[in-house]
Formats: sequence, structure tokens, C-alpha cells
Amino acid sequence: MTTFSVIPGSAVSGILADSHKDVLRIVTQTYMAHEQGNSVNPDSYFLRFPEKPNSRVIALPCYLGGEVDTIGMKWIASFPDNIEQGLPRASATLLLNDYATGYPLACLEAAGISAARTAASAAVAARELASGEGEVSVAVVGAGVIARTILDYLKANGVAVSDVLVHDLDATSAGHLTRHAADQFGAPATTGTLAEALTRDLVVFATTAATPYVPADTPLRPGQVLLNISLRDLSPELLLGCNNIVDDVDHCLKAQTSPHLAEQLTGSRDFITGTLGALLEGKAVLDPAKPTVFSPFGLGILDLAVGHYVLHAAKTRGGAVEIPDFIGETTRW
Repeated sequence: MTTFSVIPGSAVSGILADSHKDVLRIVTQTYMAHEQGNSVNPDSYFLRFPEKPNSRVIALPCYLGGEVDTIGMKWIASFPDNIEQGLPRASATLLLNDYATGYPLACLEAAGISAARTAASAAVAARELASGEGEVSVAVVGAGVIARTILDYLKANGVAVSDVLVHDLDATSAGHLTRHAADQFGAPATTGTLAEALTRDLVVFATTAATPYVPADTPLRPGQVLLNISLRDLSPELLLGCNNIVDDVDHCLKAQTSPHLAEQLTGSRDFITGTLGALLEGKAVLDPAKPTVFSPFGLGILDLAVGHYVLHAAKTRGGAVEIPDFIGETTRW
């Protein structure tokens, strides 16, 4: 009880590199546990800065029951200007606490965990929503770490890809992701325009956009799937003609996300079809005559579940740095 574990990024990365199938399983199970009410996942808390309006740090506290039975909080910073210095946009830590006593158990470097759970979420949704047996054409809008990780998890989850188109305002980033996609899928991969991207079967949005830029009159087709990972790319009017799947209704309809704007526009949540957990349990029904948009706000319980797995793997593999006697007082008297 008095020992505290620190899991550095190198250990986390090593574990995640060969754990794609496990992460996909964990994320799927966690969505279903959340749907069944076996979690506590309150609102995220945003720390913003007047002199850095595009930057923020977010706290995601949560509890997940079942085999995990652990408390956790992800503390993740998003500083888009880092990209200009060749640095990743996001950095994060994950703190885990024992549910029986509340005592702190571990601190994990968590940028990779956050990227993995986000990508696994996208891949689980893609596998459920792009339900045809044939290959799908894929477009990725935004060519950063999240986009790269999503492609990795699409492959790991068995999504058959015929070709990939990458669109990014930064040509260098677009080029890097295009080459990565070609290597991953052994399929044609090119860069292209936003208009071209929006014609693909499966469109992944992984940008830092703060306001919608995809027009309301964008022609979408039945069965087309849009993974609205960055949440603010799509005009709210566009969502009204689609099936809308979210990770959690209350979470997703806030902070000026596209679904939140759609709620403000209509004064109703009737356009929401259901949650991914409900879809996985067969309780959400899609209209086959409509395209489908998946909008995940990002649940802290996903970080917690993946982090719990990484912690135990690190201890098994010898990658944990153990701090004995971390708790100063272990008795009341």
C-alpha cells in the first residue's frame, strides 16, 4: 500500500506497441460497462489561458468498476503551437488510485495511452458502422499523431482498406501520413483536397479545428461513415441528416462540439441515434438510408482501463519504477 509506481513513456510505448488487440478488447468492454452503468464519469474540467486561447489542459476524473475497480484521472495538455517547434501537440499523465482506500497507486505517462484509446474507439466504431464485407476507401482529414494511430488501429481491428487519401493544410504532415498509410495497408495512398476526402466511404476527422468548416450542403450518401474524432469540423446542419452515434450523450453535447451546436440549433436531442455502447449491445438501430457520424467526446474511463492494463503489464515486464514508502503516514496514531 505504501509503494507508488511510476511508468515512464518508454515503458508505456513498448507495451502499447504490441497490445493493439488487447486495447481494442478493453475499449469495447469499457464502452459496454459504461452503457450498463458500471462507471462514474463526470464532466471533464478545462483549464484555459487568456494569453493562449488555443491551448488548454483538461482533467478527466473517473471510476470504472468490474475487474478494473480503480479510480483515475487523466491530466492532458493540448498546445497546438507546439507543432511549429516540431513537438507533439499533446502531453499527458494518468493518476490511478485504489478504490478501497483512495490511496494513490501509480502515475503513468499517458499521451500514448490517450492516443491509443482514441484510436481504438475510432476503430471499434468503424468496424461496427462500416458493416459491409468488402473493402472501404478511407480519407483522413488532419495528419497528426492521432490520425496515424487511428490508421494503425483500423488495421489491427480488421477494417479492410482499398485506398487512403490524406488531407492536411500542412503538406509535410500530409506526406508523412500518406507514406505511413501506404506502408500499413499495402494499398494506394495519396494526398488530396477536402472535397475529395468527403467522397470516401470512411472519413476520419482528426484536426485541431475550433469551429465547423465542412459545409452544411456537403453531399453525403447512405452508408457513408464519418468519424468525427475532433468534434468541431462538421456544420451542425449536416448532422441533422445523419445517424448520430456518440460515446456519451451528456458529455458530447457540450463545449461547442458539432453535436452541441446541433442541439442549440434545434432545441432538441432527437437527432441523436444512440451511444456506441448501445450499438455494441444491439440496442441502437441505424437508418440505412442515411450516412452515420460517430462523435466521441472522449471518456476518462477509457484512459483508466487502458492505463490499468499498462500498469500491470509494466510490473510484469519490469518497466515500472517503484517508489517505496511513498505514503508518509500509514497509521492514524
